[in-house]
Amino acid sequence: MAPRLHGAALLRAVAPLAVVGALLAPTGPAASAPSIDPAARASRAAPAYVALGDSYSSGTGTRSYVADGTSCLRSSKAYPSLVAARRGYTLDLRACSGAVVADVTSAQLGALSAATAYVTISVGGNDAGFADVLTTCATPWWMASCSRAVDRARSFINATLPGRLATLYSQIRTRAPQARVVVVGYPRVFGDEDCNALTFFSGSERSSLNATADLLNRRLREQAAARGFAFADPTSRFSGHAVCADAEWINGLSYPVVESYHPNGPGHGQGYLPVVEAQLPAGLARPTGATRVAPAEIARTQRPYAELDAGIEPAVVRAPDLDSRRAQRAARRAGVDIERWQARQQR
Repeated sequence: MAPRLHGAALLRAVAPLAVVGALLAPTGPAASAPSIDPAARASRAAPAYVALGDSYSSGTGTRSYVADGTSCLRSSKAYPSLVAARRGYTLDLRACSGAVVADVTSAQLGALSAATAYVTISVGGNDAGFADVLTTCATPWWMASCSRAVDRARSFINATLPGRLATLYSQIRTRAPQARVVVVGYPRVFGDEDCNALTFFSGSERSSLNATADLLNRRLREQAAARGFAFADPTSRFSGHAVCADAEWINGLSYPVVESYHPNGPGHGQGYLPVVEAQLPAGLARPTGATRVAPAEIARTQRPYAELDAGIEPAVVRAPDLDSRRAQRAARRAGVDIERWQARQQR
């Protein structure tokens, strides 16, 4: 017969069994297990990156778009996808072609949360009506006044846009209190020439449009600084790579026309990517070996928001139609013989 244990000897014998029992205990919902600190869990996960804004962030102009059930023209070649792949971030590409500040507020801010680590945003160009301004300035001088269109855009940028941006940036900070936020600016579109036979941008008009892009960037930078956000200015990076440059990073008048005057693939990869990455903490880079986020992954994450995005339409620059009745009437008022004028332009 085995000896019976008493007192301390019994406790010493039972203790190891208790440890084993604890290790083998059920771990389902009914089990009482210690909770994991949410901050510790988040630190082990890929940082959450949300890209907000318009066509310059969605990737319009890159010729390759994801099938997410929208007309947002999102691309895996856009700089947010490239940033996310290089840094090991989890990307939520909410930017949509045609978006204005109100669209970002109503359809995109829901992607932000206290867990969001990084945010980029480009918006303001559509609010200022840049597509309409470019459409006006692309026409011959006798059809429309480019200077009046530019003046209206500048007045809006100076008087109205700052208030809209201030409100939007405040909402971003409220929804993503810990995020590093980078406001992304716009490049100058034009260089030394207009090489497209269907548009008629004069030298002074190109300079005026570039100066308006500079003004927009100044207002974006000011509002970003007021909120403590970083600003990524692509102006110098795109120098020498505007429309009609030998190494063109911005499309001229294109087919489909919606891609006109937007950064192409090199514009995102060589133009935008370096200036945006420069505003992100270098010490947190977690390269994955991938060059971009897979198109199917972007489509999967954005398809559930198709109804929200349905009300956003791309802003399109239109080529002048010199055969239209409007053009004929304008020519008569200005005393211009359209056929002779076109012949001179084609010499």
